[in-house]
Amino acid sequence: MKKLILSISIVLILCINLVYWSTHTTSKTFDTCSLLDGRSMDTIDFRNHDSVLLIPNDLYKSDIVKNLIQGEQYRAAWATPVKFPILFLDTLKGGVNVIEEGGGKQTHSLDVKDENGILYSLRSINKNPKPLIPDVLKILGLENIVVDGISSQHPYGALLAAKLADAVNIYHTNPKAYFLPKQSTLGNYNQKYGNRLFLLEYETEGEINWTLYKNVLELLDTDDLQEFKVKHKDKISIDKAEYIKVRLFDMVIGDWDRHAKQWGWAIEAIDNMYLAHPIAGDRDNAFFDIEGIIPMIASYKHITPKLRPFASDIDFFTGLVYDIDRYFLIGTDIHLFIEQAIEIQRHLTNIKIDEAFMVWPRPISKLHRKEISDKIKSRRDNLIEYAKTFKKTIDKLGVLDVSIKGFEDLNLPEELIKCFDC
Repeated sequence: MKKLILSISIVLILCINLVYWSTHTTSKTFDTCSLLDGRSMDTIDFRNHDSVLLIPNDLYKSDIVKNLIQGEQYRAAWATPVKFPILFLDTLKGGVNVIEEGGGKQTHSLDVKDENGILYSLRSINKNPKPLIPDVLKILGLENIVVDGISSQHPYGALLAAKLADAVNIYHTNPKAYFLPKQSTLGNYNQKYGNRLFLLEYETEGEINWTLYKNVLELLDTDDLQEFKVKHKDKISIDKAEYIKVRLFDMVIGDWDRHAKQWGWAIEAIDNMYLAHPIAGDRDNAFFDIEGIIPMIASYKHITPKLRPFASDIDFFTGLVYDIDRYFLIGTDIHLFIEQAIEIQRHLTNIKIDEAFMVWPRPISKLHRKEISDKIKSRRDNLIEYAKTFKKTIDKLGVLDVSIKGFEDLNLPEELIKCFDC
């Protein structure tokens, strides 16, 4: 018994030492892009250039121990130099004005408006996970577990997701990657947002329509859509086929982060009725790769059910079903799910998948194309079964008994809390 206890103690001490080894490759909690030659960006007049070669982030450098404990993920993509076009706000779309600062807990973003009133968002490619670090990890000196988790996100995942969405005729926010140098147009935001990498994309809300839908009144967030429903009652419905199609597409690309605030809705007027078309935003977690001992434990379905890895198959649908799915799709006929799965399979051919990777710089495509492509094709091939399970899981979980998460303060009628069509 003493030998057993001693052996267990030695293994435990070894594991703890390996964890601390892996997390102490850097003490930084946040970093941004850098020039390949190490020069300060403040010494360069970027007005004299149309592009710049940058390392997106070298914060995720690793060794064998770190790869074992925290996974290899997309570290190579973050550390590979890529040439980015340079963006100046005073010439973008004829000149744009900064409206306000937005973003979630990790993403820094700015909303800008062009001369036609169309809203765009500048969303940071580099994430700041500091607000997500729990106190217990700070006390233990293990902040890097959360910081390093960003390496599971592909820095150019949103670009690939958009190209694949084109193949299956799904609306997206048309993200493009840019380097935003410091500039006077940023005003008070210059220090925080200047000299950083961003995705420039359409906003999923706004008074001016940028979509190809006709007779669109405005673009609404999900909470505004609910309030629109209160006012117009049975005159407003959502395009369920479109929403199901996008949600099945989410599964194909492994985008597990699809909560209600990730959506916009184009409100189209048709005769005396209104039809809400879904617009998916924020593709930061598409192709989310999880490797290593710590990430695999953290993403275990009974620990963090929503954190689903991008594997070749899907084996846990309870974690993929959000309250917004139950809200809009409860009671929807199974045939609509199957039809949309077949529609995606028909358009998302191997050729279209292979062509989509051309949106990535060649060095990035060379790193991850084979692995990601194989997973996409596997998920596509099984999509009909996934669609059936998706439908069954929604119906099993049933109608909501509380408001959609994040919208608890809307003061909705009881029937509208349960589902959109109740």
